Amino acid sequence: MTERFFLYDETEPTKTRYVSFMGEHQRFDLALMQTDRYFGKRIVLDIQGSRFAIIGRDDLEEPGYLEHAFKLTEEEAAELRDFLYEVI
Repeated sequence: MTERFFLYDETEPTKTRYVSFMGEHQRFDLALMQTDRYFGKRIVLDIQGSRFAIIGRDDLEEPGYLEHAFKLTEEEAAELRDFLYEVI
């Protein structure tokens, strides 16, 4: 068996916020992870949809980013975007 080659293997403390809210179009169950990695961006996990993205304020302003990352309609993404602007 060949030896495994790690690019990196690090452990660091993270701060995780779990939040669930009901929008007009969909329920959102999220985990928001804050870490020293990713240039201050947050790891946003959609627990129900089994999807995640690394998101900063610049990503929220990118057209279609949330729709693509979380497979959302424009209306659903607008609800999520409004919430994320409050916490990111």
